Amino acid sequence: MWRAGIVLAPLLLLLGGLSARIAGSTEDNGWYQTLVLPALQPPGPVFGIAWSILYTTIAIAAAIVWGHKRAEGRGLALGLFALGFVINLAWSPVFFRMHLILPAMVIIAVMLIVAVATTSAFARVSRVAAWLMLPYLVWLGFALSLNASIWRLNQAADATQLGI
Repeated sequence: MWRAGIVLAPLLLLLGGLSARIAGSTEDNGWYQTLVLPALQPPGPVFGIAWSILYTTIAIAAAIVWGHKRAEGRGLALGLFALGFVINLAWSPVFFRMHLILPAMVIIAVMLIVAVATTSAFARVSRVAAWLMLPYLVWLGFALSLNASIWRLNQAADATQLGI
């Protein structure tokens, strides 16, 4: 279990950071700077800090499940986790690179659904792993509401509306 955590946490941090960097999800993104942001939008650095903590906690949760080698449902739980992480990596490029606000919102909604299913599957293997997923679920709910607010405030900036 510990070896999985030692590998998984840095891997998730690396892949999440690469996705964000390649997508241009920084304060330097010109398109993003033109958007009207909701009042609850945290400052840019908060996102990097939050995602670093969240990627670490969900990696530890997955490592705990990984360590329960004979647990029933372990394969399903880890499969859902992997699916959810792939979906997670898709959001930044869709939102920041492609400027697709509404499709990005759909991605977060799907991400949240998969994360709830993952948490439920983790709970069958380890209650601790499921509890470690809760901050991620809360953050995804918050991110979904932010994305919805950004879409509502900036529908004309969505690339699908611009015909791009």
